[in-house]
Amino acid sequence: MAKKKKGATGNIAVQNRKARHDYTIESNMETGLVLTGSEVKSLRQGHASLVDAWAGERNGELWMFNCYIPEYAAARNFGHEERRPRKLLVHTREFDRLLMAIQREGATLVPLSIYFNDRGLAKVDLGIATGKRQYDKRQTEKNRDWERQKARLLREKN
Repeated sequence: MAKKKKGATGNIAVQNRKARHDYTIESNMETGLVLTGSEVKSLRQGHASLVDAWAGERNGELWMFNCYIPEYAAARNFGHEERRPRKLLVHTREFDRLLMAIQREGATLVPLSIYFNDRGLAKVDLGIATGKRQYDKRQTEKNRDWERQKARLLREKN
């Protein structure tokens, strides 16, 4: 079984680490996720990917697209489609706020992680993000390297 991280949000099943590199996250919010039984089993084993996943509006509801959750081997006849759109559960006021945010130019909804809360329900940490340019990515990496080097120098000094 995959090693699970326990944090303030619960047991993290999947993280999208590349999202923080490719996007500037303005704010994030917790949403519910509608899953089938075999999807939950597969997530609990830690088998999933959010690399190309995104969220958007379809027919007045919020959906997550292109999230890869592999088929659970023991499910046999009760399996699921691996990249099917999955419904996200949000309150109407939150949905309206998210819809206004994605209608702005350059903003998108990016799933940052899927985790299980204290009650065992699957939740998605959804970020309102704007895309980074290549030079922004280089500057972020430069700052990170400088902070690491500064910490190393202070450690050697003491």
